[in-house]
Amino acid sequence: MDKPKVVLGVSGGIAAYKACELLRRLTESGHDVRVVPTDSALHFVGAATWSALSGHPVSTEVWSDVHEVPHVRIGQHADLVIVAPATADMLAKAAHGLADDLLTNTLLTARCPVVFAPAMHTEMWEHPATQENVATLRRRGALVVEPAVGRLTGVDTGKGRFPEPAELFDVVRRVLARGTAAQDLAGRHVVVSAGGTREPLDPVRFLGNRSSGKQGYALARSAAARGARVTLVAANTALPDPAGVDIVPVGTAVQLREAVLKAAADADAVVMAAAVADFRPAAYATGKIKKQDGEDPAPLTLVRNPDVLAELSGDRPRPGQVVVGFAAETDDVLANGRAKLARKGCDLLVVNEVGERKTFGSERNEAVVLGADGSETPVPYGPKDDLADTVWDLVVPRLDRS
Repeated sequence: MDKPKVVLGVSGGIAAYKACELLRRLTESGHDVRVVPTDSALHFVGAATWSALSGHPVSTEVWSDVHEVPHVRIGQHADLVIVAPATADMLAKAAHGLADDLLTNTLLTARCPVVFAPAMHTEMWEHPATQENVATLRRRGALVVEPAVGRLTGVDTGKGRFPEPAELFDVVRRVLARGTAAQDLAGRHVVVSAGGTREPLDPVRFLGNRSSGKQGYALARSAAARGARVTLVAANTALPDPAGVDIVPVGTAVQLREAVLKAAADADAVVMAAAVADFRPAAYATGKIKKQDGEDPAPLTLVRNPDVLAELSGDRPRPGQVVVGFAAETDDVLANGRAKLARKGCDLLVVNEVGERKTFGSERNEAVVLGADGSETPVPYGPKDDLADTVWDLVVPRLDRS
């Protein structure tokens, strides 16, 4: 089989050095990558590096190998074009159709999915001109990945950081798998919760669960690659931030409720994949609870936590909002799932069997997605990415009906 043909455009930002890692991941996973840098990009990483890593000659302008018409052929033959990093200047040129070098010519001739990974200082990203250019590109069908929040050039910190190359590679892989139909969540805002809440007993102990957050993160990655604006409410996870996703860290069920309801106010869909504690200690000990010789421990009194899924389903913050719940069961899985679906009132409920060595912390999952309309969609045992894609495949037509 022919290798997927990827064009890696590199514009002139300091994050260009990180694109070398993205290139390595692409070539090692069997992609045929042609690097097209701008002149400015070569101030950060030289042409020899790009040629050595890709196995292809590198040029920045249209006058090299004119007989092969590279300014047309490169874009025409690509299965995907990704510009990483994409500077404010490059976003402006792409939005306005300028074609003054090989990369901008390639963008105009490409008829495949196009991905931009912006990286710049926060003020440049937030400037109205940049935001209008981003909106224009998204309206035309390009996937513009939201930049990460973190350390920028020098001592500055804020939104505008280049996403981790491993996470960008995951975006490329997902977009290639879906092709030109990839952007079915474009223009939508979705909220995903992930991980497991922890309810403190004292400064060193808590009541918690075994959820790793991997399924919720897979849902967030899938939605971002399909063009959605994604808010990920993450409870006690230790996973890398997905590219293009806004992360809201929380600890307890009460904190998760507050964050989810705030984010859901303008969301088209909410997927509650987090394992939210049903109960919390009635009292919190400000000092470590110590054992007393010869005495049994005092009984632990619990109180109910808010039922976030039922609250969302019963009083939708936005008309037509699609709500998806998860049911982790240990026995009578489908029967308990159907009862929970009726009780909670959500549109879809993902039901799976869990245990000490099953699902929690694993890279794979198996589930049945129950619909309020009586539908049942089995998802066979496989990567959690597959379940994530199935969930969004079921959400999208319900959004269209809202």
